[in-house]
Amino acid sequence: MTGALSGAADTVGAVHPRITSVNVVHALIPDLRGDLEKTAIDKRPVDVRVPVQAASEGEVGLAGDQIFDTRHHGGPDQAVYAYAVEDRAWWAAELGRELAPGSFGQNLDTEGVDVTGAVIGERWQVGDDGLVLEVTSPRIPCTTFQGFMDEPHWVKRFTERGACGAYLRVVSPGTVGAGDAVTVADRPAHGVTIGDVFRVRSVDADRLRRMLDEQPDLADDLVHAVRRDLAARDR
Repeated sequence: MTGALSGAADTVGAVHPRITSVNVVHALIPDLRGDLEKTAIDKRPVDVRVPVQAASEGEVGLAGDQIFDTRHHGGPDQAVYAYAVEDRAWWAAELGRELAPGSFGQNLDTEGVDVTGAVIGERWQVGDDGLVLEVTSPRIPCTTFQGFMDEPHWVKRFTERGACGAYLRVVSPGTVGAGDAVTVADRPAHGVTIGDVFRVRSVDADRLRRMLDEQPDLADDLVHAVRRDLAARDR
């Protein structure tokens, strides 16, 4: 299945799915609540096109970015993190403060893209320089995120909201810049979304099994989480 991402009706004034900001690490900062000395969560926008590399090219993800906690983050299945500006705006209103692009540690801010509703394995064509990204898994909030946001009960609140953003792998390298269009190049038929696996217990077991059967290249962490949940249901 191909076509425009949801939220991009072809009507006057409609928002067409696009990248609004490309963000890379600004500086390593102290990890105030986590168990690391430093963290690379502080992402800031850049006003140039940024090369995005695939795992086969060595360093994976956005050029100029950095991952400090390589045990829990990064790698081919978490090469890029995307978050919707609509969800960021919701949080800005909820928290009563400005949240700039990249403020959740995301590499890409998107507009008109239903990130929570993106299907696992869905492929996005970004811009016209060959970049193709594949949706792999939701972002799971951690204590490092809690310390960076400096909001009470942040992990619990972020989890309850359910707008977690999506990790993506690089299928085809290219460059990305603010304003690039985002189009679905392929969408798997199993229909299990980022939001579904973020709240995996509420998803029908048969749908989860279909996803496991149909997509052998799922992210390892996602496969383990789904299989653990299915095993718990069977007990």
